[in-house]
Amino acid sequence: MSILFKGRKSQADNMSRTPLLAAYFTIMNILRQGVQSLGELWRTPMASLMTIAVLGLSLTLPTTLYVVVKNVQKVSSGFDNAAEISLFLKEDVDEQQAQRVIKRISLYNEVKSVSFINKTQALEEFKLASGFGEALNYLDKNPLPSVVLVTPNAGFSGPQTAQNLLAKLEKEREVDFGKLDIEWLERLNSLLSLLKESVITIGILLLSSVILIIGNTIRLSIMDKKQEIQLMKLVGATNHFIQTPFLWTGIWYGIVGGFIAFLSVLLMIFWLDSAVANVVGVYHASFTLEGLNFSEFLVLLSLAISLGLFGSYLSVKRYIDAIEPNEI
Repeated sequence: MSILFKGRKSQADNMSRTPLLAAYFTIMNILRQGVQSLGELWRTPMASLMTIAVLGLSLTLPTTLYVVVKNVQKVSSGFDNAAEISLFLKEDVDEQQAQRVIKRISLYNEVKSVSFINKTQALEEFKLASGFGEALNYLDKNPLPSVVLVTPNAGFSGPQTAQNLLAKLEKEREVDFGKLDIEWLERLNSLLSLLKESVITIGILLLSSVILIIGNTIRLSIMDKKQEIQLMKLVGATNHFIQTPFLWTGIWYGIVGGFIAFLSVLLMIFWLDSAVANVVGVYHASFTLEGLNFSEFLVLLSLAISLGLFGSYLSVKRYIDAIEPNEI
């Protein structure tokens, strides 16, 4: 009786191991086909390199545009906090009233800091800036008003939010009018938005061309091996088994093409870094071009692999399924 149950237990163990063994051999077979596909590319180096170079350069342009947008955003991020509101106080407002309005404004959640320039300080600054210092001494009275300079918080330094804050501050009874010189920032944000849209449009077009290039290359490879595929189907090979090496070819195209795009952008940044440093040095500033970080490189590589796999899948699904063994 124990022998009977022992045999049943061994049979159950074998049945539980069978799916694991099948999955193991399936994975090993897929990896083996991937290595064979890489060897196939190695045996035709010139044709493979030309295709990979085209793919790499096609990926380089949208990647370069992305790096340009990234660096422009880095520059413009310093300008976002440059929105400063000038509040010109009424002529009859004295120092004590000015201090009271400064205290009220400093309590606003939207305000980061507040500074005050009285009439005397404003006149002295105007003398230095205008070059009419001696002539201004003959004025009967100081015509300049006191000014309160308001710096918004980071969340309220954008064009629209700063405009809303200006409208709110102008309602203070001591304030005559306010001034917000932010038109240049609006133009910069508009140009940056246009640049982003252009990058997305150009990127979609070029990535679509990558899919078409890989698909056409795989199609030519399938047509070149048509008779071999027919023989494989005659001996019982499934479409999945035949398709796997071609899918691996698309993956290898994507991997190497992604590395080429990354190296091309890296060399471009290295080439332009000194030129950018010279231009920035004229304005007595410092700026360093930023390339792709590790996470962005992984995104680029994943995108290239996905494009290669998708392009090859479109071809193998259409052409390998259409090849029949009776055509020999």
